[in-house]
Amino acid sequence: MTAVTVAERLTVARLAWVMGLRAARRVLAWPVRQIADLSSRGPRALAIAPQDIRTTDPAIADDIYAGHFHFAGRIVDSHGTSPFDFTEVPLEWETALMGFAWLRHLRAAETALARANARSLIDEWITRQSRQSGGIAWQPQVAARRLISWLSHSPLPLEGADAHFYRRFMKSIGRHVTFLSRQVADGLDGEAKLTAVLALMQASLCATGLESSRRKYEKLLVNTLQAQVLPDGAHISRNPQVLVDLLLDLLPLRQAFTARGLSIPQELISCVDRVLPMLRMMRHGDATLALFNGMGVTAPDTLATVLAYDDARGQPVMNAHYAGYQRLEGDNTIVVCDAGAPPPPPYSMRAHAGALSFEMSSQGQRIIVNCGAPSQMRGALREAARLTAAHSTLTVADTSSCRFASGGIARAVCDGAIIAGPSQVETRRGDDELASEIDVSHDGYAATFHLLHRRRLKLAADGWRLEGVDTLSPTAKSGQGLESVDYALRFHLHTQVRAGLIENGQGVLLALPTGEAWIFHASGLPLTLEESVFFAGFDGPRTTSQIVIHGDAASQPEIAWVLSRSQ
Repeated sequence: MTAVTVAERLTVARLAWVMGLRAARRVLAWPVRQIADLSSRGPRALAIAPQDIRTTDPAIADDIYAGHFHFAGRIVDSHGTSPFDFTEVPLEWETALMGFAWLRHLRAAETALARANARSLIDEWITRQSRQSGGIAWQPQVAARRLISWLSHSPLPLEGADAHFYRRFMKSIGRHVTFLSRQVADGLDGEAKLTAVLALMQASLCATGLESSRRKYEKLLVNTLQAQVLPDGAHISRNPQVLVDLLLDLLPLRQAFTARGLSIPQELISCVDRVLPMLRMMRHGDATLALFNGMGVTAPDTLATVLAYDDARGQPVMNAHYAGYQRLEGDNTIVVCDAGAPPPPPYSMRAHAGALSFEMSSQGQRIIVNCGAPSQMRGALREAARLTAAHSTLTVADTSSCRFASGGIARAVCDGAIIAGPSQVETRRGDDELASEIDVSHDGYAATFHLLHRRRLKLAADGWRLEGVDTLSPTAKSGQGLESVDYALRFHLHTQVRAGLIENGQGVLLALPTGEAWIFHASGLPLTLEESVFFAGFDGPRTTSQIVIHGDAASQPEIAWVLSRSQ
């Protein structure tokens, strides 16, 4: 048994132990909860409806009324039946349907027809779920999203509603609050816990009758934010998309405190103030976010919406030590590098094996990219997108620097989580008037190949030249020199970059749509242009190219390369 196998089994065992504790806690707490439910009071009425700052499209309201439900990249025609009766639908589509975030489009229509349609669909859902407590609809994160959507858009179905519907609606909100409170008490973790806590906090602010729980939920919110949002503003999952989603919930929540005349928790204020500069760190000049750890297509309108709340218009973070990201800027050239270890297993379900990968853009045009995460509807491709080979970094023996739970008990306990990967990622940084430089190394290949990967990146202050050096070296425990093992150094190109070999295959000319041109060299080594896939395209995956340098660790342990703007 190799050392990495031992580590993987221990990780899975720990996660299985946590799951067992949650199950035991639920069983032991059942009698107490039954008594508590008899004496507890649910929400009586709604006092406020927080603003949903997500973008809307009133035309979608017409589609929904016509029975065309377009979620997660798939259109489903209800043919006059209830969409909640569908069984043979993709998981992601059903998740979006059950989350009810689409209510915002009906509200934007501002018509009596849209209000009646929303009321009818909510009533249908309540009727079908009145005796159910499982399935997609009652996954904690889906239930939390539905509660937030109902609270935010409550004026839509309640305007003109009769007393019977109002009572059913409030009773269902109370059921959601009870369900999510139990889930959190039972040890819910990961992003699902964060969403659940945000929903509970919002419910206690919106509804009368929950005042006695408000202080408890506020303390829970503060503790959860402190645990999941790092000091430099990144989420512990290291996924930029989570930051966007978090702000879409935190900003209305902040307004809800003010609307109820309550003091905003300092941690909530601090969290927003930290997250906004962190988002700017991950943003390229074309207003898209760097493709790391589960980030896919950027919705520019949504990103612009949340950044508009940055009153200070702060500068992006350059050195995010806690998050494990580094940013280099030279004039209009931007480089963002993954310089961190993978997140803890409960937060790694969407994380990638992209240690030391980087992205580069110039004058608002992306040049070097990672392949990114495909849309949710393309689950089969998500595993390929998480591999090291889908990132602009070095891959040893066609093996990823992280291992994902994908078989046996590991799949049952923590399907998709990272259970082994780099544990030591060291970063050094230097900035002066001439250039900015980072020096990063990781040990993701230490256990299997006894190798360390080190990458140095240096961007000139004028942004015209990026120098890099990638090195493989033996670990201290290997007790010997470098063994013969193949590697591939990859530089994935954005779909809008046209690439061609020059100088007898020792250089690559990169032509950008802006008219700019860059040249790639690697110390006279032969270069190849190979096919790649860009998963994060607005219209789905698209073919593109990648510059690849193949080598052997024993004979060529170091590669120096340079990207320079053509005069």
